[in-house]
Amino acid sequence: MFSKVFAPIPLAIVVLLSAGPLTIASIGATAVTSAAAVAAPAKAAKTKGVVHQIALKTGMADGKMVYLDAKGQVNPVLRAKVGDTIELTLASGEGAEHDIVIPDFKVQSKPFSAASGPTTVRFTVTQSGSFTYYCSIPGHRQIGMEGVLEVTGPADASAAAPKGSNTAVLGSAAAPAVKPIAAVATDAVSIAMDPTAVPKPLGQRAPQLVKYSIETVELAGKLDDGTTFTYWTFDKKVPGPMLRVKKGDTIELTLTNARSSKMIHSIDLHAVTGGHGGGEHTQVAPGESKTVRFKAMNAGLYVYHCATPDVPHHISAGMYGLILVEPPEGLPKVDREFYVMQGDLYTSHKKGTKGHQAYDTDKASDELPTYYTFNGSVGALTKEFRMQAKVGETVRVYFGVGGPNKSSAFHAIGEIFGKVYSEGSISSVRRDVQTTTVAPGGATIVDFKVDYPGKYLLVDHALSRVAKGLAASLEVTGPADSAVYQPLSGGAHADH
Repeated sequence: MFSKVFAPIPLAIVVLLSAGPLTIASIGATAVTSAAAVAAPAKAAKTKGVVHQIALKTGMADGKMVYLDAKGQVNPVLRAKVGDTIELTLASGEGAEHDIVIPDFKVQSKPFSAASGPTTVRFTVTQSGSFTYYCSIPGHRQIGMEGVLEVTGPADASAAAPKGSNTAVLGSAAAPAVKPIAAVATDAVSIAMDPTAVPKPLGQRAPQLVKYSIETVELAGKLDDGTTFTYWTFDKKVPGPMLRVKKGDTIELTLTNARSSKMIHSIDLHAVTGGHGGGEHTQVAPGESKTVRFKAMNAGLYVYHCATPDVPHHISAGMYGLILVEPPEGLPKVDREFYVMQGDLYTSHKKGTKGHQAYDTDKASDELPTYYTFNGSVGALTKEFRMQAKVGETVRVYFGVGGPNKSSAFHAIGEIFGKVYSEGSISSVRRDVQTTTVAPGGATIVDFKVDYPGKYLLVDHALSRVAKGLAASLEVTGPADSAVYQPLSGGAHADH
């Protein structure tokens, strides 16, 4: 459970931390010191190095993920002298998985979480200067988990630690430019959401209490042929379940984080007024649940997503979905409804590399996606699932962009959108639209009547993205009307 209350600032905004120094007492090799003790007076240069035993716990402070000492000091400055030994004991205060890395001393702890319990690293400081410690779990350093180790003493420091010293060198200071890709996950499953998984229209009814329960699950999923990825999901699918309520309804939503999770997760619904869209009060540690209640005050189609730092990582890894708030009179009736969402994904290796891709924080920061997907994976809506309709039917697509970074120029090749509810707004309708722009964290509803048989491709008209995975297929069957379209050369069109 959290020991801190989130400050009223958006969790997606990362503020650089500035922590005050933490003074560590110098003690004998067999003694134990508190991390907050006052430094002992300087001794002669030849004095035997001392051992500093320091306990740090991870937690949340002002919407950021941090290291905390026993007094709650955020990312404390650690102090020692050349030749001293530091013993760090680390525990997960909020339950998520973390580690600690000090590259200059080639130190890296084992990952630790509430499930694994505390871990300890022990090393000797062999040079003076200011050195950075941080968490190497993707995204954690960027949203707050970074501090400083200050070492005083001779600049030379005799270079090496004393022979026989109890030094734990658990990592490498310099990682290779490109790490080998991990083997494909043999337990990977499909995470692609079925585009037909749209709740039925609600019809005319009085406002009521609606209850939803959603579980956040981290799992290995199929990203592409021969390629897997660790997805973070709502209910094991990307996007998460489509929610459908009426304007005026009161919604009670319970978010549970699977016990097997290594991260904290949350939910921010753009349809919610207050509490960061629910994100402020649904920061849920592994194995826990939290519930929020809100009123659907505005009709429209709205995105929801995880709002736990590093927010772009959580979203890119699959944590987004749509909630439709119907107007009191409902939406005009159509023959078929589909649920499609676009996402941009950032991986350690280029598209097509066989194996288990890792999330790349630097690529995400630079907004350089490796993959673009409809419903979570390459081929989800061209190979795995089929959207189908018949000539003469009216099709409706509930379309959203999870992002986290890229807009979509949503377009149907060979069709024109008869109606577009721009930006998810139901109060105004545009007609006869070729391509509609949807921002990250935005949505739209498009209606169109299919008048001719064939295979229609739904794309982002930034067409280079098709090669990175962004295409969906709508198959229309029925008689071909030559008054609508007729190939005059290159072969005749057969009736379907």
